[in-house]
Amino acid sequence: MNTDYRWLLPEGIEEVLPPRALQLDGLCRRLIDLYTSWGYQLVLPPLIEYLESLLTGTGEDLDLQTFKITDQLTGRMMGIRADTTPQMARIDVHNLKRDVPTRLCYMGTVLHTRPSAHGGTRAPLQTGAELYGNDAQESDAEVLALMLRTLQAAGINNVHVDLGHVGIYRGITRKLQLSREREAILFDILQRKAAPELRHAVDDWKLPARQADMLHALVELNGDAGVLDQARGLLRDAGAEVLRCIDELERITQLTLRQVKDAPLFFDLAELRGYHYYTGMAFASYVPGLGQGVAFGGRYDEIGSAFGRARPATGFSTDVMLLFNMGQAQESVSRGIFAPCSELPGLTETVERLRAAGEIVISALPGQAGAAREMDCDRELVLEGGQWKVRKI
Repeated sequence: MNTDYRWLLPEGIEEVLPPRALQLDGLCRRLIDLYTSWGYQLVLPPLIEYLESLLTGTGEDLDLQTFKITDQLTGRMMGIRADTTPQMARIDVHNLKRDVPTRLCYMGTVLHTRPSAHGGTRAPLQTGAELYGNDAQESDAEVLALMLRTLQAAGINNVHVDLGHVGIYRGITRKLQLSREREAILFDILQRKAAPELRHAVDDWKLPARQADMLHALVELNGDAGVLDQARGLLRDAGAEVLRCIDELERITQLTLRQVKDAPLFFDLAELRGYHYYTGMAFASYVPGLGQGVAFGGRYDEIGSAFGRARPATGFSTDVMLLFNMGQAQESVSRGIFAPCSELPGLTETVERLRAAGEIVISALPGQAGAAREMDCDRELVLEGGQWKVRKI
């Protein structure tokens, strides 16, 4: 192996160096404190699990994103987690076994086989919050409001949140009885909002005119709160289930605005991200100039069923590193106090007292190169009148 390349990291894998690592740690602490103040309890799931547990209820996309290895002890396939939510569902069902509503939060690195965006990371620092055991719109509004508070804590304020509901699409397409191939084509068309392709498909497949009109309407039903009233008119023949989903979105919006009064909520009824995963409301947050979402969430009531108990569940996740790189709230890192290499009385006690008070004190080493400034210190300890004092440099 050429030693000139031993220092290279794999593509999509990065490290965080001083002083940014300490600033990132500050953001992580703020977020965990935020979740704790809302009653969410911190959980630290393992980085690696048996594959069938990691992929439970998540669909093909997560399977493709998961690194797989063979356990040398058992011969079973294991996976390095690509998402934390399946682990949280397992913990809720098998470890905690509560009947009351359970609020959990997490923070840790996940690993992807490929970056989700060109030039992106393959090791997001994922954080999120999940609420189990309640199926009311109040639960959805709570996690949506907490997601917005998360972005605010990271200094990201120019947010645009798109809300959708997978029940609307399901209610419209259920009666069409499309083949799996055609359903996949339709799903892709709606995700891209490719109206000309949609017209060609519904004509080619000879879909009933009313259902075709409603599919065309989905492509256009995006915007502010007025979209919901338009949807009630354009989708009135879709059935009671679809109208109920629209009402749910309106109720969730009202409840969220009570908690975050200026919440930038919009609607996209063709937003089907995580369609095979979510069971109700789904949302995605965006900021101008970034071609990918910054936070995602929604309701996924069925995820616990494979573990033996399908408790209602709603939550969100985001990449803390992405928020850190975008945010405006990066705190300054304190510079240190340089202590001389000395055995004179009182120095050790003074250093310990300063460190206990939260100061950074860097002790000089015998024969070292570089003085206080080179050691990132803006003050130093000096002996004056028999007392050790802090002096600015």
